[in-house]
Order: sequence, then C-alpha cells, then structure tokens
Amino acid sequence: MEQIINEDTPLYSISSAARMLGISVHTLRMYEKEGLFLPHKTESGHRLFSNRDIERLKCIRKAINEMKFSIAAIRNIYSLIPCWDIVQCSESERNSCIAYNNYGKPCWSYDHKDNICKNLICKKCEVYINYSDCHKIRDSIKNIRK
Repeated sequence: MEQIINEDTPLYSISSAARMLGISVHTLRMYEKEGLFLPHKTESGHRLFSNRDIERLKCIRKAINEMKFSIAAIRNIYSLIPCWDIVQCSESERNSCIAYNNYGKPCWSYDHKDNICKNLICKKCEVYINYSDCHKIRDSIKNIRK
C-alpha cells in the first residue's frame, strides 16, 4: 500500500528538523514544552515533523529573531486566535471553555473538558492546522473587530 505524502505527513526526525531550522534539538523540545507546536509522536515516543510543522517553526523563529518576540509573547499571540469562532462554540461552551476565558496559552495547550473541543485531537483541529502560517494569524487578529 502506497502512502500519500502531504504537508501534514510526519517525515523528519527531531535532529533533521533541528538541522533544517538551524537550531538545537533542545530548542525544539523547549518550544514543544512551551506549547508553541505539537509534533507527531511515534508509538515509541520519537518526535516526527511534517512540512507544516517546519513552516510553523520557521514562523516562530522569525518572530524570535527578527521581531524580537519572547516565547511568552508568541504564546500570547497564539492565544488570540479566535478558536471559539473557528470551531463555532455556543455561548454556553464559551463560558465553560478555559481557552476562551484565559489568555497566555494557545487553545491546543489546554486540557479541554465539557466543551466542543474535548473529543478533538488538537493536532488535527482546523485551528491548529490553519494557523501555522504567520500571515494567517495576523489576518485573523486584524479581522476580530470586523
């Protein structure tokens, strides 16, 4: 059976991803721990990275190196992505949603209970997938007032 490879297919080991990005393996693990991205993990616990993961990490690196953003600033920016609007949460779901009622962390870094996201796999959620691009994040924040 042939495997179809797309931008979400886990292809690269952590060392290959680190080499591609010009950073250390330790830095990638720290970004993961900080909730900036969700790598694919094999059954044995090895991290694998897709092309979309690499693009997200390039965006993170650009924010740190060129814009001088801290990791906390990036987490705060990710927390502004209007996930409640994207997945169409009801008002009652919003009221009980930790991501909606807090800030400082992206929605995919919370343990969701009693809301629409509790049965979703965050790595496969459209919020996580569609907002790996720096420009899309900026555009979604710009459109909040519209």
